[in-house]
Amino acid sequence: MAEAELAAWMAEHVEGFRGPVTLTRFRGGQSNPTWRVDAASGSYVLRQKPVGKVLPSAHQVDREFTVMKALEKTDVPVPRMLALCEDESVMGSMFFVMEFLEGRTLWDPRLPDMTPDQRAAIFDAMNDAIARISLVDPLAVGLGDYGRQGGYVERQVSRWTRQYRASETQVIPAMDALIDWLPRNMPDAPEEVRIAHGDFRLDNLLFHPTEPRVLAVLDWELSTLGCPYADFAYNVMVWRIVPGVFRGLGGVDLAGTGIPTEDAYIDAWCRRTGRARPANFDFYVILSLFRIAAIVQGIAKRAQDGTANDPRAAEMGRIAAPLAEIAWRMVGE
Repeated sequence: MAEAELAAWMAEHVEGFRGPVTLTRFRGGQSNPTWRVDAASGSYVLRQKPVGKVLPSAHQVDREFTVMKALEKTDVPVPRMLALCEDESVMGSMFFVMEFLEGRTLWDPRLPDMTPDQRAAIFDAMNDAIARISLVDPLAVGLGDYGRQGGYVERQVSRWTRQYRASETQVIPAMDALIDWLPRNMPDAPEEVRIAHGDFRLDNLLFHPTEPRVLAVLDWELSTLGCPYADFAYNVMVWRIVPGVFRGLGGVDLAGTGIPTEDAYIDAWCRRTGRARPANFDFYVILSLFRIAAIVQGIAKRAQDGTANDPRAAEMGRIAAPLAEIAWRMVGE
């Protein structure tokens, strides 16, 4: 790792920086390598595009930098952006540096080690964070050209249908049924254009070390301009996913846990944002389940082709069918 080159670059571009540096890679499933940078002047976080050949539309760390930099002017909790480097000679690929925040990542939405009051506070903080994102006017923060205006839901259906078809390794009847059903049941109301995080879930939030407070919303790799209902539904999807399939709350008895019901969580978001719950809100949750099933199918295909980075890739692919079946059951209901 080019630690000397990085230190020289940071000395020129990051205010107050003093080297030398030590790099430690964060563990986790990030598709963009993420490093802790320890230096004489303090700690930083570096997020990098994977080195080597990648898809043109993937791993755009410059877009992550742009959206978080713009959101620094809002009440959305994001880390402070310090510098973007597009010169690949420094680290082998484009990267950005942001402030390091000491906090907690919570992986299991059942929050097994917490009291009911603590769980309730964590879920309320998560709800507040996604509400804040959905209230930002992209034009007011200079993000009017961050994505296409309108047609988000239609593009999501066609994009993930194409991605799934390109990565099929087995026949999943529920996916075939959803591919037929989704285009015929699209919402007909005009779409509100807001910033869509694209992957908003509990483990993409950094919480204060001791308080139920979101310090930062992370992993903006899939962000664009989109529909706030669709973006929020991806967060709500956790109530439908059975813990044995993936990290979820489906089928969990929530009575006495402090975790809100799905309806109560949706109502809280609607109150915070001043939006009415659409009669067809389940459509957006079904779309979210379809999308995540297509994503894990793509991971399975890469495992089969021998190009997956994650050793658990083949195992991940096994959850595509159960996710699609949950979505198709929702259609039946």
